[in-house]
Order: sequence, then C-alpha cells, then structure tokens
Amino acid sequence: MNPPAIETFFSILQAANPQPASELEYSSVFELLAAVLLSAQATDVGVNKATRRLFPVASTPAKMLALGVDGVSEYIRTIGLYRNKAKHLIETCRILIERHGGEVPREREALEALPGVGRKTANVVLNVAFGEPTMAVDTHIFRVGNRTGLAPGKTPLEVERQLMERVPAKYAVDAHHWLILHGRYVCQARKPLCWQCAVAAQCEFEPKTPAP
Repeated sequence: MNPPAIETFFSILQAANPQPASELEYSSVFELLAAVLLSAQATDVGVNKATRRLFPVASTPAKMLALGVDGVSEYIRTIGLYRNKAKHLIETCRILIERHGGEVPREREALEALPGVGRKTANVVLNVAFGEPTMAVDTHIFRVGNRTGLAPGKTPLEVERQLMERVPAKYAVDAHHWLILHGRYVCQARKPLCWQCAVAAQCEFEPKTPAP
C-alpha cells in the first residue's frame, strides 16, 4: 500500500469513528493494566464480564493483593488460563506497590518487567493510558496489516515496526484502535466482509470476498 493509499485508508477510518476507544471496561490506569493482562487469549466481552465483578472489590493494587491468588481466581474463572493470570496479576500488584508506589509506570521497560505483561500489553497501556503513539499488534492487527498490504510482516514485531514507519503521525495515536476494530468486525479471519468494507479500494487483498 503506497503512502497516498495509506493516507486515504486512515482518513476513511477516522471519519467513520473519530474517537475510537478500547472495548475493555476500566476506570483507572491500574484497571486498564489488569484488564489487558487478563485479555490474553480471551475476548474483551469475556474479560469485561469478569472485571465487572472484580474491580468493585479490587480497584487498586493493594486491594487486589489482599484478595490473593485464590480470591482473584474466583472472580476470573470464566477467563481462559485464569489461574496463571491470577498469579501474574497478584505478583504484578506486589511489584507495583514495592517498586512504584502503587502506581502503574509509564516507561516501557518497567511495564514489560511486570509478570504477564509483554510488549503488546505495554503498548496498550502506553497508548490508551498515556497517549503515546504505540502499536499493540494483536491477531487482528497482524492479519489486517498483512492482508491489506498496509504493514506486511512475518512476526508481530515486524508488523509493529512497519506500522510505526508507515502510519502518518496525525493518525498514530488512534491507529491501533481503528485496526483492531476493523479486524474484529470487518476484516475477519475466515471470511472478510469485503462488500461492507469502507477501505476496500485501498486494500490490496485479492480476490475480494463477494457479498453472500
């Protein structure tokens, strides 16, 4: 996808959704971090269902730590890999209290040092909580980047680097939201809804999926 097509691609996505946001529910940076940590290999819908019960009783690292692994596990049993996620979340809370005064750090290195927090999770927190132009490449963005020709790459990191180079600066902060939502609802894995796609003319995927 060439630069003029990329500009048009994002201008169309922006016009359709001027203020995109994460579909995870949270009311603080800590809750965002916890929700993203829990969302690995799980749907936002499933995570929200669990955190609607968890966050009212554990909205801070100290309150979460007080629940312990068993306590957190009871709230998140419906989420895949819940036991390991509970362990990671509790240990993350311990580190936040001991090393960061109970606050979520805004440095990538410090975020990635937290248990269960990888590059993608750190990118989400840096972008959503702190407004940094990062690209959190999940399965949706990886697929859209490759399928459309926007940011081809063999690994999530390659796609992320391509996006950082190719997305115009004025779209950079919101770009990962637009791409996730586009992949989730339009450019789907098994059968992309090309006949409904507002950016089909810019997309290099061929053949386009016809309407049913």
